[in-house]
Amino acid sequence: MPESTTIRPHPKLFSRSGLFRRKSFEGPDEGGPGGLPRTMGLWQLVSLSLGGLVGAGVFSLAGVVANQQAGPGVMISFLIAIIASSAAALCYAEFAGLIPRAGSAYTYSYAALGEIAGWLIGWDLLLEYTAIVAVVAIAVSGYLSYVVEQVGLDLPSWMLGAPGTGPGHRVDLFAALLCLLLAFVLSRGSKQSARFETALVVIKLAIVALVVVAGAFHLSAGNFSPFLPYGLGGAVAGAATTFFAVYGYDAMTAAAEESVEAKRLLPKAIIVSLAIAAVIYLLVSIVLVGMQRYDRIDVHSPFSSALAAVGLAGLGTVVAVGGILGITTSAFANMLAVSRIWFAMSRDGLLPRYFARTHPRRRVPTRVIWPVGIGSAVIAGFLPIKEAADLTNIGILAAFIVVSIAVVVLRRTRPDLPRSFRTPWVPFVPLVGVAFAVWLIANLDALTWLRFAAWMVLGLVVYALFGFRNSAENPERKEA
Repeated sequence: MPESTTIRPHPKLFSRSGLFRRKSFEGPDEGGPGGLPRTMGLWQLVSLSLGGLVGAGVFSLAGVVANQQAGPGVMISFLIAIIASSAAALCYAEFAGLIPRAGSAYTYSYAALGEIAGWLIGWDLLLEYTAIVAVVAIAVSGYLSYVVEQVGLDLPSWMLGAPGTGPGHRVDLFAALLCLLLAFVLSRGSKQSARFETALVVIKLAIVALVVVAGAFHLSAGNFSPFLPYGLGGAVAGAATTFFAVYGYDAMTAAAEESVEAKRLLPKAIIVSLAIAAVIYLLVSIVLVGMQRYDRIDVHSPFSSALAAVGLAGLGTVVAVGGILGITTSAFANMLAVSRIWFAMSRDGLLPRYFARTHPRRRVPTRVIWPVGIGSAVIAGFLPIKEAADLTNIGILAAFIVVSIAVVVLRRTRPDLPRSFRTPWVPFVPLVGVAFAVWLIANLDALTWLRFAAWMVLGLVVYALFGFRNSAENPERKEA
């Protein structure tokens, strides 16, 4: 008889050695010699978070939502989004102090719920953050077009917007080029990036303060009536569109490995930055709709046009120039975030490890930055801002749901883990976050759902063909 051979059984698919194998909470925070350098302190983390939080939501989306969905009720839209975001932010803060590694929601869900949950959220965020970069680039392009018009230059219409956004529009060239420029900057290295981001955030906040103070002297009570011209449903739909504007702290947690004293500082940075952003969004919403009637707001450059409407055209131009510089920080923060998520997924073997290699001198994941830059440039060049924003929100809301549920699960399965921050009133607060996210996601249109579903199906195919087998947590790979 031939000598018998030992056949290693394939791990059960629906088990802790299959789809639900989990990333360890213990172990190194960095990926060895090719890891990311720790350079960011508390205020640099807050600045990075505010770079994502305070951007297109102030300078562009507030005007879009007020004009097309909520009217003066845009304040309610932002309030709903802020409440939902705050509930989830407390869950993110607990995880940030518990697992200070690159990857944010991807890493959290992988460790708490299993590999399939981590993969789906990671794959989801690759698209969502790339789309956020595009949304912000479109906002910058609108203000840049305004400035060009003010100085008397007449540009061809084909380059001024995505198809369907205006007569003769074929591509938003300014937005696409900005995405490529940011990819170039990020590929140069991160040593000075934190200081650069902090400086631009300070400029941005100074401009926002200037708008609020100047606009406060030109409010008209008549502009607030009717308060809900599209009904309460319009304000809720507006909240779903503006939601990503109050989500920038996730971009900061994606870069956790670049923080000093991460377990202590990351939760604090999340809470501080969201509180600052909440005050800013409510103030600017009041000033915007108070200066100009909602149906007359220019969706391409809302604050510049509103200031011009009350006789402050010169200040409007200054705001447009500042807006170009300021909201670029949002694109910067989100492009940094998606590159770190991609880096973490590749380091874990779910995507090719080729992308997990950092530049030997600059120590940044340069191999993922350019694909992100090109992808965001395509979205920015050919999709209107509202469609691009909705594309980001459905996936971000899904991440909120998973992270909120993961906190509750982990409190029961691993109560022994040392937590530098604990989400209060569990499970009430996480469930509030889940409820708001489900409510908001239900208001997104069918086309957005179809795009999201198509992307997730593609993700499952990639995982089945590559990620499952090559995962660093695959028992067969570990034994090889």
